[in-house]
Amino acid sequence: MGIIYAYPRNEQKDYHKSLECFQKLVRDYPDSAYRLDSQMMIHQIHNVIIKDKTITTQQTQIETFQQAVKDKEIEVIALQKKIETLEQKIFALRTEPADKVLIEKKDRRLTLLSKGEVIKTYKIALGGDPVGPKERQGDNKTPEGTYIIDSRNRDSGYHLSLHISYPNEKDKMRAKKLGVSPGGDIMIHGIKNGLTWVGSSHADVDWTKGCIAVTDEEMEEIYKLAPNGTIVEITP
Repeated sequence: MGIIYAYPRNEQKDYHKSLECFQKLVRDYPDSAYRLDSQMMIHQIHNVIIKDKTITTQQTQIETFQQAVKDKEIEVIALQKKIETLEQKIFALRTEPADKVLIEKKDRRLTLLSKGEVIKTYKIALGGDPVGPKERQGDNKTPEGTYIIDSRNRDSGYHLSLHISYPNEKDKMRAKKLGVSPGGDIMIHGIKNGLTWVGSSHADVDWTKGCIAVTDEEMEEIYKLAPNGTIVEITP
């Protein structure tokens, strides 16, 4: 019975009852052939009880630490929301325009800058074949190089749009050597009209024909802060 009570897979195992069995055998049957084995079992069970208590204590500590971590995570999230709210308020009060739009294709990131200072960054979607510079009409590539915003459209089919001065002289020369048209109509724009509900998930895939896309809300911010003449640098 002592062994049965101590068996690890016994759902009703009870180390204390097991101890009682072996202690009774040692106490009441001193000449038993099982005395030595019983003494060894008593020693082992004592060790197991101590280890179980240690494990239970450690598990309680782990649960306490896990809860503390969760509480801290909640605090961090709350602080992040406060920071985002404050940043948005500061951004809304900003009147100084951007003097540069940096578009990093590899990182799918658009950054508004003023005198070298980052105003705000945005996640973007690019042309459907984004790797490499635009070479010709219809290649679905987003250009690479330095341009300016040369016009804007409030009645765009993509909410609002800012036209980029592609092709520049380098683009024209490359297309001429290839014997192709360099193409044009490269814009920074919002989501296609009627699909605004897609929101930020639009940037999960490169879907434009070579333009740079952001959400409609983000486009309103960029449209406001990037006047005509703003430098646009597009890096690989």
